[in-house]
Amino acid sequence: MKISARNVLPGKVVSMVKGPVSTELTLEIAPGVQVTSSITSTSATSLGLKEGDQAYAVIKASSVMVAVDD
Repeated sequence: MKISARNVLPGKVVSMVKGPVSTELTLEIAPGVQVTSSITSTSATSLGLKEGDQAYAVIKASSVMVAVDD
């Protein structure tokens, strides 16, 4: 795989919640560290994803916001 994004995090699929339109997918990228993404259910099926599979979280964002409690 070659990709221009620099934030590519390998992980293991630990949870999938499939809906008719979107699938919530959670990857464990380090012990106790998880990343959750919402992808189309069509993409989840096309990629053949299932719990226990290895996959990559590819993060491409133009900005990251930070907030604190008052």
